[in-house]
Amino acid sequence: IFVFLVPYICRTLAYLNVYVAPCKARKTCEQNCGTKLDSCSCHPTCGSLGSCCSDYKEYCVNASPYSGSILGGTDFVVLDANFNKTSDIVCRFDDKTNTEGYVDGDGRGHCISPLLYETGWVSLQISSDNGTTFNRAGSWLSVHTGKLASRFKAILVNSTKWQYYGTPNTGGELQMTWNTTLVNSEKVNIEVWGYEETGEPYSESWQGDWRYLYSLTKDHPNNGSFKFVPKIAEGDFSRWELGAVRVSSSSYPDGKWNVQAAWSEDHALAWHLEESFRQNSAGWALDKCLAWDKLENELPNFLTEIINCPCTLAQARADTGRFHTDYGCDIEKGSVCTYHPGSVHCVRAIQATPKYAAGQQCCYDSTGAQVLTADSIGGSTPDRAHDWGSPPFKKPPRIPGQSHWVYDVLSFYYCCLWSDNCYYYFKHRPSSDCRRYQSPSSAVVFGDPHFITFDGVSYSFNGKGEYTLVRSEGKQLTVQGRTEPVKDVTIDSEKTINATKLTAVAMKEGSSDIIEVRLDRRNGLELLRNQQTLSFAEQTWMDLQGVFVFSPISTNVTVMFPSGAGVEVRRRGETMTTTVLLPEEFKNSTVGLLGKMNGDAKDDLALSNGQLVQNHSNPEELFSFGASWAVENTSALFTYDSENLLNAYYFAARHDPNFMPVFSVPENPDDPLNTQAAEICTGEGSQFCRYDILVGRSPLIGNATRVSFQSHVSLVDDLKPVISCGWLPPPANGKKQGTRYLQGAKVKFSCDDDYKLSGSEERTCQRNGKWSGEDASCSVPSKVAGIVAGSVVGALTLIVIITALILHSRKQKRKSSDSDEERSNTSKL
Repeated sequence: IFVFLVPYICRTLAYLNVYVAPCKARKTCEQNCGTKLDSCSCHPTCGSLGSCCSDYKEYCVNASPYSGSILGGTDFVVLDANFNKTSDIVCRFDDKTNTEGYVDGDGRGHCISPLLYETGWVSLQISSDNGTTFNRAGSWLSVHTGKLASRFKAILVNSTKWQYYGTPNTGGELQMTWNTTLVNSEKVNIEVWGYEETGEPYSESWQGDWRYLYSLTKDHPNNGSFKFVPKIAEGDFSRWELGAVRVSSSSYPDGKWNVQAAWSEDHALAWHLEESFRQNSAGWALDKCLAWDKLENELPNFLTEIINCPCTLAQARADTGRFHTDYGCDIEKGSVCTYHPGSVHCVRAIQATPKYAAGQQCCYDSTGAQVLTADSIGGSTPDRAHDWGSPPFKKPPRIPGQSHWVYDVLSFYYCCLWSDNCYYYFKHRPSSDCRRYQSPSSAVVFGDPHFITFDGVSYSFNGKGEYTLVRSEGKQLTVQGRTEPVKDVTIDSEKTINATKLTAVAMKEGSSDIIEVRLDRRNGLELLRNQQTLSFAEQTWMDLQGVFVFSPISTNVTVMFPSGAGVEVRRRGETMTTTVLLPEEFKNSTVGLLGKMNGDAKDDLALSNGQLVQNHSNPEELFSFGASWAVENTSALFTYDSENLLNAYYFAARHDPNFMPVFSVPENPDDPLNTQAAEICTGEGSQFCRYDILVGRSPLIGNATRVSFQSHVSLVDDLKPVISCGWLPPPANGKKQGTRYLQGAKVKFSCDDDYKLSGSEERTCQRNGKWSGEDASCSVPSKVAGIVAGSVVGALTLIVIITALILHSRKQKRKSSDSDEERSNTSKL
């Protein structure tokens, strides 16, 4: 009782300005989460170090689940904290949005996540005295509806039918399902909510707004399923064309905000639109399309800001620092591609453009070629509003998901899907080709550790310590690596040998969160954000401060920064492979163990003082080069949350001068691992594999090294620059055959009946980025010669006829004259 009373007594005395020594001396985590106090700690590392203040878990709280839909409604438990059953819990999100919580029968506190207009981690504060004081602190992950795991949302069965309902041949019954545990109630209401954006675009008055419209049904059994035949919405509700369906307890008033609920994804509300839509959906949609066309003509042009698409599918999938799979068209999940028929895979530019927050989408066909809207309805399309939103979120066009729906998706329904008027849509959303696309450069660290720089220099460095892999002052990017001695598993799992491996990578850009990835003990990778562990058990993507992180499985992590820099970490066996991808903007600005990215291999191996390594084949000289890049104490980004890390790195020299590795592979014919090394290590890069088996004493590590080397070779090949000559149009009154526009591609042209081709019948994309031949055109064949010939013949014929008539007339006159003369002579007689 005393322990729990002390905080309240001390707060009261402090409020009264009464000094009491025990209160001043007491160390508490209340209002101190994330800090290290004199005698104990409220920092996230205190748990593993055993230095936490006694009330750390009481005030620095965690939640389960820790994530939910951006639309809110998730009920989560506040772990470890103690509450009275009479506590009035209020939960505050992002320092401004309050929701009502409660205490369950087991004395556990609960919060309900609110409707937010942003994704990523937001601050969480909890009050147990009805909002008087918020003394518990944590965080909550708000997730884009499209990236949310299906178990956390209501599912629209056959979602395409929902969004085409009322168009020809689409009607009948609709169904939705949900996980009943998402709503703690025997009876539920099924509600329709609408979204709209108001105010002048790109002005301070531009706002997004979710609003309750009406209920489809009330007091429905919470059995996880609901079927209904849609009706036209009453009154003015049918004007809402975008929205979502919410399943919530029937005990709440209609449309009550921020209550426990299961939300569907946001979607086009075709199924409740007005009667005129059902009577003539194409005509209704055309009117909407024309209105959108008029609006687009008045809005700023964002197309000049967007990044160019990669030229090939291989490039798009390899450039992971700047592009990420579009979940609506994913080759690894069956390529549904509803909005891009004919494509098998699409990617989105990860970063929104700086001024207009626009996005880029790039789609590819089964041959790996980019699909352009000038050739196909399924082509790549830029977006006025990035689908995933962009910091600082909260206002259009940066609201995740919804802004994109309003300006880019609904209009696609109007012009393309609900009517056949794609011309208007593609006029404002034309594909950008890849002529200005520049592949990133890649560098890699793998095995015990081996390095391949951005310009292709390969070497090994087996120092023990923490080192700068990449640093760019201009872009404020830092990537650091930690190496630890390899354990000899053939003798004793705790015995080390004179070789090291990469065990952790830490990185940041500008004022971003610090991201650290390190080997864990469960054959996976552990992620830390600002020295606190991140769990990817519920989601695979996280929007963080100044950085995005993607982890689809426990052994793969991709970190993406606003500059376009990407860091991929893959665990293979007992080693981690780290690949750094940098766009062209980093040229001539990088230093560190991965070299100077400038296309010149000669200056890659430069010590931190600028001196160049003279002999790349001298292991001792390479060792001195690597040691020079040990990080300084003030710039280290790593987490030290164990006695071993504190003693071996934090309190010690960042480069261990007493650790001397084996520099070359020993030639021992009696070594039992020789046979395995010969079998595993073949082809290019075999020297790295042999070192890791014969020095590292591990065929598993050697094989992982071989795989990592080959993967890097494949990555470099995928990212090779290609030449594009750009799109070629078909001639008017003609056709073209071929939709590939890269070097070596051929495009053929032909004309419609009664037209003749001028220019080149076939054109080839050349090395210089220009098409061979001349522009093709189709025209009506000339008939002048025929007309002239016909005219001449007609004229001659006419002359002959006239001449004949004249001669005949003269002949008749002569005959008549002779006859008259003969009659006259006869008369005289």
